[in-house]
Amino acid sequence: MPNLRDLGLSEYEARAFRSLLDTGPTTAKELSRASDVPMGRIYDVLNSLETLNLVRSQAASRPKKFVAVEPETALDRLLEDRKRQLEEKASQYESIVDELADQMESADPVDEPFWTAAVGPEETVDLLVERLAAADDRIVMVGSVPSQQFDVTEAADRIVDEIERALERGVEVFMLLPPAFYEHIPTERGRDYQRRLQNYDRFNYRASDEITSTFELIDDVEVCIEVPHPMGGSTFAMIDLKDPEFADEVYEEFRPQWDGARRVSGA
Repeated sequence: MPNLRDLGLSEYEARAFRSLLDTGPTTAKELSRASDVPMGRIYDVLNSLETLNLVRSQAASRPKKFVAVEPETALDRLLEDRKRQLEEKASQYESIVDELADQMESADPVDEPFWTAAVGPEETVDLLVERLAAADDRIVMVGSVPSQQFDVTEAADRIVDEIERALERGVEVFMLLPPAFYEHIPTERGRDYQRRLQNYDRFNYRASDEITSTFELIDDVEVCIEVPHPMGGSTFAMIDLKDPEFADEVYEEFRPQWDGARRVSGA
């Protein structure tokens, strides 16, 4: 069951506030007895509640009396304070990430090829999005039809979001898809994808009927190859191969297909 401690109050603060709601205006001594907050702590607790604007005091009275603000007002203030703390914490984390990004650099690529794989539709999308996020210069995408993924809309949303982030950081994107690509996506969603991506000068989009495989070429050194399920109907796995020589071969095969493809209107 939720309680005031979930919104940042200590046990003593929560007890004191609830007791004030029951007692109405009262002195610190009376509140200590009513709330079971030790007398040696009650003034610190009341000062803290006043700082949070949950309690008002009547300084003119002798002894000084305290009263709680209305419950709805108190909860709104606690919620706003909690949101502010979370925003500050998020800002701190972002600053830490920015500093660490400057400190941490990937090692120079080695000549030895390296490969990894993801098995399963969700894992495949996770790996693809991760590798798109790593692109610095160029992304080539061929035949990435989301109908083969576990969820058309979710997969396409994630991929398009990551492509847009790549374009924003200056990566050039070449996308070669079958003409029927957008038949697998809700019409309005497909139009939205096109509008978003075609706003970028570095986005190049063409259509071809000759596509027989699905792969992504990243920075001319890395190839993500989709492995369809042997029984059809879904993606079985994705192989991520870092090998500049193989990547060059893939690009040489891609270039004639690109040159012979149809430029999509508006792209």
